[in-house]
Amino acid sequence: MDDVIVIGAGVIGLTCAVRLLESGARVRVLTADDPARTVSRLAAAVWYPTRTSPDPRVLAWAHATYDELMDQAAAGIPGVARRPTRMLVHDDATPGGRDEAGGEGGAPWWSAAVPDFTMHPGEWRFTVPSVEMEPYLAWLAERVHDLGGEVTRGRVERLADLDGQAGAVVNATGLAARVLAQDPAVFPARGQIVMVANPGLVTSVRDEEHPGGMTYVHPRSHDVVLGGTYEPDEWSETPDPATTAAILRRCAELVPELEGARPLWEAAGLRPARHGGPRVEVDPAPLPGAGTKIVHAYGHGGAGVTLSWGCADEVVRLAS
Repeated sequence: MDDVIVIGAGVIGLTCAVRLLESGARVRVLTADDPARTVSRLAAAVWYPTRTSPDPRVLAWAHATYDELMDQAAAGIPGVARRPTRMLVHDDATPGGRDEAGGEGGAPWWSAAVPDFTMHPGEWRFTVPSVEMEPYLAWLAERVHDLGGEVTRGRVERLADLDGQAGAVVNATGLAARVLAQDPAVFPARGQIVMVANPGLVTSVRDEEHPGGMTYVHPRSHDVVLGGTYEPDEWSETPDPATTAAILRRCAELVPELEGARPLWEAAGLRPARHGGPRVEVDPAPLPGAGTKIVHAYGHGGAGVTLSWGCADEVVRLAS
């Protein structure tokens, strides 16, 4: 019998497993898909609490994750780097409207987590961790193994099927929690991205309020992630050519060095969003039979990487 079974091997599930193993628990990760095939692999993954509310818990998770990822970047963890960032601000408006308000002097509420955040005419500037997800997910899975845990393949149809197999079950199933946890607040938020060769860019540039749609340019070691879209309740994972063309056009307007860039590949993924924000809590009803505790950790939307390590710390406390 395991101490904890973590369901889901995206970035939330794997970080929870690592933290639980570090706390001394015996942990098994159960996943329907290999970590390299989860939606987490498509994340642009630059720290930013996109479309999250100024909840004190969310800020604490974001702050803890910022610190952890910056330490990982300094330690040379695969895929993690420190990335200077420019956020465009239109007509002195706050990007994201009320979701961004709440900081001191007109700064966004999340700026408390970012030590070098500064405001300038027409833009904000700050440094945040950036993560290339393919090597990072592989590192997380290897870390689970090195700490004595295991990642096994299997699809869970009902949480009750795991009753008695562990002292606690962590439900980190993302969009699948809509059915598995019977939570109608969970919904897909479709996002489309385009990858192009990196012409030498080092600074991320964001324009959340671009009239054509949210726009971002996130350089990586060898390429650049261009985006994007946020389409609630859209289930298609097929990239749309017109959307790709629009993303390329907006990003070239934002960063002229990208003019004429040709797509290396394009993809669409479904962010596991949730009305009311992420659900990170103990289910009030343990499983029948052995009374196995259920700890939910899902609904992070496009901020999974941004909140991952802080949420994992919370899960350890809840599962203890």
